[in-house]
Amino acid sequence: MNKTLSGRALLLALVAMTLAACGGKPTEPTRQDEVRVSSDHPVVGQRWNLLLVGTDERLSMPTTPHFVIAPDGRVSGHDGCNAINGRVQLVDGNRIQFRELASTKMGCPQLDDARRVTTMMETAYRYLIDHDRLVFFGPDQRVLGGWRKAN
Repeated sequence: MNKTLSGRALLLALVAMTLAACGGKPTEPTRQDEVRVSSDHPVVGQRWNLLLVGTDERLSMPTTPHFVIAPDGRVSGHDGCNAINGRVQLVDGNRIQFRELASTKMGCPQLDDARRVTTMMETAYRYLIDHDRLVFFGPDQRVLGGWRKAN
């Protein structure tokens, strides 16, 4: 009989611990893609207009390619043909990573150039700010293109 009481006591203790664990405050789901960036970061909150692709190629597009980074890490803009949006992560060491870039699917004669703009953003690895210019570099330190602060 003593064994039966010990077994029941152990079972009740386990049930009580399980219920206590389940009855705690629910945790909020965390999203790893929710990256906040400092609103006083020099890249954030500023409209950047495309200046060059590579080191010297200027594109003539129906709409000037541009982007803006919000403090919540979202990026929005235009690739010259389509509206774009996604997420961006700014890391120490002037690292930049655009993620989840999506665009509308409008057609235009310069669609290949628009793809070059989004490819530049998607492959950007580092950036450099020089006065009113923002330059993107690839992982191989090659210049991908440059942007200028809009007035």
